[in-house]
Amino acid sequence: MVFRKFGRRSDARRAMLRNLTTSMILTGRVKTTEAKAKQLRSIAEKMITLGKRNDLHARRQALAYLLDENAVKKLFDEIAPRYAERQGGYTRILKLGARRGDAAAMAIIEFV
Repeated sequence: MVFRKFGRRSDARRAMLRNLTTSMILTGRVKTTEAKAKQLRSIAEKMITLGKRNDLHARRQALAYLLDENAVKKLFDEIAPRYAERQGGYTRILKLGARRGDAAAMAIIEFV
């Protein structure tokens, strides 16, 4: 599996990605750097696939990763049924250009 390190230790990197995933599920879109958005895409799509399974084991797996029970409820009750007929490609990344402070490439990642 190819993953980016983002200049962080593994525990900080995992916490950052868990926070981003939870925020994306709760709000529907997240503005972040392009590299983080690309990494977040694979995690978010796996969460939707868990939601499409809609069994107790999948719910517990999602709860183990996501930080908020409301995010798990929204994932299984609202987001996953919306993509029941879709075979993947649940997210879209819109590139925004460079951030003013450090010229990092920014992007918005959202559900299709």
